Amino acid sequence: MMRVQSLSEGGIAEVPPRYIQPPEDRPPIHDDVTVIDNRDEDNIPMIDVFGFDSEQRDAVRKVIGDACAKWGAFHITNHGVPFELLDQIRGVGLSFFKDYPVEDKLKYACDPNSPASQGYGSKMLRPEAEAETSTVLDWRDYFDHHTLPLSRRDPSRWPHFPSDYRQVAARYSDELKIVAQKLLGLISESLGLPTSCIEDAVGEFYQNITISYYPACPQPHLTLGLQSHSDMGAITLLIQDHVGGLQIFKDSQWITVHPQSHAILVILADQMEIITNGKYRSAQHRAITNSSSPRLSVATFHDPAKTAKISPASELISNSSPPKYREVKYGDYVSSWYTKGPKGKRNIDALLVNS
Repeated sequence: MMRVQSLSEGGIAEVPPRYIQPPEDRPPIHDDVTVIDNRDEDNIPMIDVFGFDSEQRDAVRKVIGDACAKWGAFHITNHGVPFELLDQIRGVGLSFFKDYPVEDKLKYACDPNSPASQGYGSKMLRPEAEAETSTVLDWRDYFDHHTLPLSRRDPSRWPHFPSDYRQVAARYSDELKIVAQKLLGLISESLGLPTSCIEDAVGEFYQNITISYYPACPQPHLTLGLQSHSDMGAITLLIQDHVGGLQIFKDSQWITVHPQSHAILVILADQMEIITNGKYRSAQHRAITNSSSPRLSVATFHDPAKTAKISPASELISNSSPPKYREVKYGDYVSSWYTKGPKGKRNIDALLVNS
């Protein structure tokens, strides 16, 4: 399958039909420019976590709880990940996509018949889902790394160019795991749960790092870099470059997430919504494209094992607050997500007790 970057850099004037979104899913345009702006006061919360200092924990826990309840997403600063490392992971990712011929990159191609397989790719759905006439492809290429548990980590399957790529990716994985664990503790406490409650429910992290490259698009008003969806796992930590294009759906409108160079964007995913019994909802989001500048993001997903069974935390269930979601085996949830496709939040909504 031809990569989107090759299409873009080949100088096409029109988007191939497989990338054209149905009219109801297309981003708005104004004077042939995709609209991505919104007022600063409409942007998602920016939370200083003070290096996860115990003396600031009560205040941080409260604002994180508010952000989880209202947005399902928030930026964090003073998170402890070195700024140099954030710049390095963006740098090696951008270099992989921009500085090397596609023939070299294809040596690391993922299995096109296996969803979410490790490597260099452009599409993520199962073949049977893609065969549906309604399926539209995203305007992006990506490299997916299986990073945790360590038994899944095989750096020989990651690019050897640029020369420090593998070292940077491994270090980034380790740093982001620490941040994710600390955040789950704060989120648990914000609901009055024991610190370890949500992490215990999730179990050992299955972590993937996906570096996404969104090439310039000749018709951005017809495409999406990433279709509307909520992430399937527990918690996602994302950084993006200066270009912008990530949007979160809130109060019936799409709100652009302004790039913040050294902040980390925290996105609650579907298993978090189940565990919290809907008190905190996963964030529906998408990525739009533009005609002038390619864009890069690095998303680090922290998921349960596929054998894990996820259900609402017992501490949040009572006669007045019955379970809203059915228990699900995470592997079954993943299979459904990749077979049906994301389409907003339809996969998590299908687990509602009253659905």
